[in-house]
Amino acid sequence: MRLRDAAATLSPGAQRIARFIAANRAVALGASAATLAERTGTSDATVVRTVQALGFDGMAELKRALADTLAATPSTPAEGMRRTLAATGSNDVDTAIDHVLATQVEAVEALANAETRAKLRQAVIALHPARRIFVFGMGPTAALASYAAALLARTGRQSRALNAAGLALADQLLDLDAQDALLVLAYGKSYAEVRALFAEGKRLSIPIILLSDSLDRSLAKSAEVVVPARRGRARQFALHGATFVALEALVLGLASLNPDHTLASLDRLNDLRAIIAGGRQDVG
Repeated sequence: MRLRDAAATLSPGAQRIARFIAANRAVALGASAATLAERTGTSDATVVRTVQALGFDGMAELKRALADTLAATPSTPAEGMRRTLAATGSNDVDTAIDHVLATQVEAVEALANAETRAKLRQAVIALHPARRIFVFGMGPTAALASYAAALLARTGRQSRALNAAGLALADQLLDLDAQDALLVLAYGKSYAEVRALFAEGKRLSIPIILLSDSLDRSLAKSAEVVVPARRGRARQFALHGATFVALEALVLGLASLNPDHTLASLDRLNDLRAIIAGGRQDVG
């Protein structure tokens, strides 16, 4: 890209801008001219002139070029953290906390827009008839899958987490049948486990509900409903707050469709807790 090559011919202020953009492309992609000016100690006008001096018509064309280069660059957790720390600054705890809170607010607000709310409702309707709901997640989302499966079980839904990696996933998929449904947490490029999961779901013609903001389109198009749960800002450190919110919304939505069964299950949970805690003795 022309950012680094052209920097040496610019004024000192413009060089700072060009170098900042080149080193922090993901940050620059989401930044305004005013934000770039603040981060580089320059002015909005200097930012705009620099962008034009680099050969772009304006900020919009620059951002398109940044998006293209980022899309062609594989992302790793280390790179995501590096970009996030570049956005927040080093050794600044308050800014880091503010960044996380602001990012989570953005992601949850995105869930609340009319289009995504409609997707959540469609997902609930698709999952409701299933005899069992299998929740898939790997890596960090494996814990989220287990959490969602536990919530579903508490509210009276037969549920199970699919969280094994490699060949062990085959054992978990063996029990899947045509009366079940899949709730899938998957992000980024497709991988062997998620491809096998989608293939088995397609073979059984069961509903597949996908929570994702980035799964490979060739797989995502096989899902009955795709709920766009964002994992923070593009190509930064992954944050799962919105995924938690989406999962809890789905669980409560399902509970609302069968409240008597839900309450009976939770009452039985309380009874079992009382037995364990020694609150009463049951015989037989």
